[in-house]
Amino acid sequence: MESTIEDRYMDRLQQLVASGQRSILGLAGAPGAGKSTLAQAILDAFPGRAVVVPMDGFHLANVELERLGRASRKGAEDTFDSAGFVALLSRIRAQREGEIIYAPTFRREIEEPIASAIPVMADIPLVITEGNYLLLQRGHWNAVRSLLDEAWYVDVDPKLRVQRLVARHIRFGRDEDAAKTWVQQTDEVNAALIELTRARADLVFEWPA
Repeated sequence: MESTIEDRYMDRLQQLVASGQRSILGLAGAPGAGKSTLAQAILDAFPGRAVVVPMDGFHLANVELERLGRASRKGAEDTFDSAGFVALLSRIRAQREGEIIYAPTFRREIEEPIASAIPVMADIPLVITEGNYLLLQRGHWNAVRSLLDEAWYVDVDPKLRVQRLVARHIRFGRDEDAAKTWVQQTDEVNAALIELTRARADLVFEWPA
């Protein structure tokens, strides 16, 4: 996927970092839409001035998903610590000078979150958070939108998105049939819900064909 950011999007990003004050940009979208790719492209475009805090760091641990009976739906809205995510964004919003805030990340190779893996420094003007449910209007998720200075909905051709998801699942250990089944029964169910939230975004970021 092409990771070049078009000028119309770069202009908005420049405005977010121009003041030097803390801004939080949310990148929402369905699984496989390219949110992480876009976050990395923005990070590369603003070296030393941005940090990425992914929502995926708040996946519940596999042992807890098993206890709750939700392991087969991993990635659904209730398989994350949404309250913890909101609490972290609130801390980042109110970060004091000299304070370091640590955020978790998610390692696909082990399918587990890792705590305190991402340092967020107080002098970084742009915090990018990306994830499926940033614009969802229920439960703790409903508090996320008000903590974002700007929210983008990341979109891509649905066929390409599904192909990317299948390839991702194969790359991290599933066989082709299992990967396709997971995409259709889990990822695409979540994608349908996430699509309903796009109207809450400030803009729709479309990857070039």
